[in-house]
Amino acid sequence: MTIHTVATVPFDGQRPGTSGLRKKVSEFRQPGYLENFVQSIFDTLAGSAGQTLVLGGDGRFFNRTAIDVIVRMAAAHGFGKVLIGRGGILSTPAVSCLIRKRGAFGGVILSASHNPGGADGDFGVKYNIGNGGPAPDKITDAIYSNTQTLNQYRISDAHAVDLDRLGVTQVEQMQVEVIDPVADYAALMADLFDFPAIKALFSMGFRMCFDGMSAVSGPYAHAILEDILGAPTGTVINGKPLEDFGGHHPDPNPVNAAQLIAIMSGPGAPDFGAASDGDADRNMIVGRGIAVTPSDSLAIIAANTDVAPGYRAGIKGIARSMPTSGAADRVARELGVPCFETPTGWKFFGNLMDAGMVTLCGEESYGTGSDHIREKDGLWAVLFWLNLLAASAKPVDAVVRQHWARFGRNYYSRHDYEAVDADIAKALMTNLRVKLDGLAGQTLSGYTVALADDFVYTDPVDASVTARQGVRIVMTDGSRIVLRLSGTGTEGATIRLYLERYEADPARHAIETQAALADLIAIADSLAEIKARTGRPGPTVVT
Repeated sequence: MTIHTVATVPFDGQRPGTSGLRKKVSEFRQPGYLENFVQSIFDTLAGSAGQTLVLGGDGRFFNRTAIDVIVRMAAAHGFGKVLIGRGGILSTPAVSCLIRKRGAFGGVILSASHNPGGADGDFGVKYNIGNGGPAPDKITDAIYSNTQTLNQYRISDAHAVDLDRLGVTQVEQMQVEVIDPVADYAALMADLFDFPAIKALFSMGFRMCFDGMSAVSGPYAHAILEDILGAPTGTVINGKPLEDFGGHHPDPNPVNAAQLIAIMSGPGAPDFGAASDGDADRNMIVGRGIAVTPSDSLAIIAANTDVAPGYRAGIKGIARSMPTSGAADRVARELGVPCFETPTGWKFFGNLMDAGMVTLCGEESYGTGSDHIREKDGLWAVLFWLNLLAASAKPVDAVVRQHWARFGRNYYSRHDYEAVDADIAKALMTNLRVKLDGLAGQTLSGYTVALADDFVYTDPVDASVTARQGVRIVMTDGSRIVLRLSGTGTEGATIRLYLERYEADPARHAIETQAALADLIAIADSLAEIKARTGRPGPTVVT
């Protein structure tokens, strides 16, 4: 084995987004493209010599190839050990768990999360730091700076490691250990939740359907739900990770998880349904005939933490991303704990968790989690709901309606306009921002505007400031319209429109969501000129 120094030139556009660098597979397959970005990561890390690196991904196309390259580059960079999940498989929550449990220096996650897979799909590379969470801006900015100036990368010419055999291999002076991808994560879940109660629930005939969406959560769900907790074989569907996710979009929402929704809405539906995404950090919770919004799920979990052994001592606080509904805020007020509003991106929660200021966190994009790791965690949320259902002996719809009766209902929806021309999307946001100063005090279709701004976040831990995080139009009754551009896609831009209306009266909790939000939808289109500027008659996806 020999370590080679290879001359290279920078590639344009290798700036990591909120979840690492996501590009089309065809871009990553360009000679030197992956190597350049990985070298830029390693050049940014001080003190990594002799340290342990966790490495794995969601099994999408190019996963194994990328692992081989990164292992040989890690050896050339001087890492002492690399931990890899068998088959190259590690969910994003499992990587965070392993970094924290094994005292690793950091980890590289290979995933484009809920984006499509396959040879014509997307791929992604994300670096997580020693607390198990996504690298903060100061590190991703340094990585990007390195991508613009590097002129060489270092790599060993060692043979590829057998990813399907557990055990230790030597690559240069570095150990490579292929481990069971589920074991450490499953042990952590057993510490947090009442596994005997959940097991008893299944033994009494409770039925569920978990849709792995042919992505990485499948092996974790098979092992934990079926093998450990005793759910019947067949509880997990689409449980084998496929390189193209079976041709489906692995995003757990009612549109993309249509098979699960059909099962839960049909005759003889199971008692409980759930789904997770490409890298297993997102979740969707479904009851018979009801899909629970992520905002409501966070609030319901927060209101019922005493059912789970890992949280019976109480919670320190809650954090939610700004576009997420205020349902959790109402729970926090009753519990007497703070609720923080952050920009979108799990890294903003990391500072609050590390400082001991929050226990639970959530994003409206089907991401929920706690301070047990530093990533959102799809299966964790599913297990919390199972623990809650076991403790309450009530069906999902009764749990949700009981919560609304106690705290009120936040009608909530997200409208996505996907793959919009980037220039058109930016112009739309610019035009909207110009209007903000004159909106406060105006009456629009019966709503009076209390606040109109572009969200700015000052981190209460380190006082860092993050600006231009989404336009907020807040009404005097608490109703909200939020617009922002998403940074997770690889084609054009995605305009995300968020709509929220609070209703305290239980007699008005059964209105169809889009009907309840109709006036706000019309106001948003009028102000932002969405249809006129995009030429779209309506959103691509409504959740």
